Amino acid sequence: MSDRSKQWLLIGAGAVFGSLSTLAVLKLSHRYYAKRHGKSLPNGALAEDDGTNGRASNEDLVRNFVETDMLADEIVSEQLTRNIQFFGLESQRKVTQSFVVIIGLGGVGSHAASMLLRSGVGRLLLVDFDQVSLSSLNRHAVATREDVGTPKALCLKKHFSLIYPECQIEARVQLYDSSSEEEILSGNPDFVLDCIDNIDTKVALLAACVRRGLKVLSAMGAGARADPTRIRIADLRESTNDPLSRAVRYRLRKDYGIDGGFSVVFSLEKPKVKLLPFQTSKEEENPLDYQIVPGFRVRIIPVLGTIPAIFGQVMATYVATQLAELSVQTEPVVNLDLDHYRILHQRLIEHEEILYGSADEVLVDIEEIVYIVKELWRGRSARDQNQKDVGRKMWRSVNELMLVRWDQSKPATVSNLVLLKFSEADAHESTDLDRIKEEEPEFYTMVTRTLNRAEIDFAL
Repeated sequence: MSDRSKQWLLIGAGAVFGSLSTLAVLKLSHRYYAKRHGKSLPNGALAEDDGTNGRASNEDLVRNFVETDMLADEIVSEQLTRNIQFFGLESQRKVTQSFVVIIGLGGVGSHAASMLLRSGVGRLLLVDFDQVSLSSLNRHAVATREDVGTPKALCLKKHFSLIYPECQIEARVQLYDSSSEEEILSGNPDFVLDCIDNIDTKVALLAACVRRGLKVLSAMGAGARADPTRIRIADLRESTNDPLSRAVRYRLRKDYGIDGGFSVVFSLEKPKVKLLPFQTSKEEENPLDYQIVPGFRVRIIPVLGTIPAIFGQVMATYVATQLAELSVQTEPVVNLDLDHYRILHQRLIEHEEILYGSADEVLVDIEEIVYIVKELWRGRSARDQNQKDVGRKMWRSVNELMLVRWDQSKPATVSNLVLLKFSEADAHESTDLDRIKEEEPEFYTMVTRTLNRAEIDFAL
């Protein structure tokens, strides 16, 4: 057979395969419609609207959502095949049975909501008072020019219903404030995503989530940045180099007595450009007259559209893995350079020589020291993992830290070293593990669990 004949044969086979695939999808769609609506339609026929547009009470929606196994549907399970392969069926089922609230649907929030939808989250509440503008198209997840002037919440719902129609989506064109707190945060959501860029509203939402005991992930400043490799997830108290994080920390502590305790997405990168001044055509015009909502900024933050999108993708990934209960260790925010790790390594060697007469049992190199200090102990004493020191304060803290053996009867390996302050190290080496286990069971369990992680990571 000639090469040309083979090419035509492959093309023909591809066309046949495509036709069969299309017929299979139509058959599944027909079966899905009949199962969902209790009707049977001829192949290719369209269902007529019964006048209700599928509307139901909120109680009915919640009850149906709880009782429905969405993965039992053939089309849904096929659409989520890659997620099922990644998480496993039961873990993906936890995702599809989850309820997530996203507040703020701009560059960050629209991408976070979009990927949570595509990840199979079964119920979404989308909240934003604002409309799609022409200038927001450089960063919005789904909006087109036809959507300009449309409320962002309704825009997302329209597009989302074409991607994953089985998802229960509620869109509210509404500003979050104290008067709407109960309405928006009720229903026991599994996660709340704060993608608001106004600090007053942001702080009020975060305080309400903490007070209600809701899991919340908050987006800090994505504007004026250009380096995607510096985006991190950490507790609010650990965020650094971010003016919005600093302002939120201050306000939460001052107004609500809250000092972190929830995760934020932020960038370690210093902003590349400044807030643009408000420019008007007439000197007598007041910038405050241009506010859509009182208290919201009217000056502009220059935004490279890719960075808010990546923020949103990071948030969606974090939430999806949390919902699926997949253990993921985020990279700690530790502001140390290689010289600091070398100091700790040398300090360990000198201490071993003094205490044991030799450093022969120091079985770690500088690369493993970086892992131990950064990944296991997050640059802090094992006895002070909630410490608030970041940036230069963390650099200074190295002056009072050292690595010592957890179990003195075993060599100084990657799975047997704890980071402690000098005084804590002296106290640790004057006692034994049985006593620590008896007198401080929580501390003992925490350290043991952390060192077990090192054994897994290094396949020991």
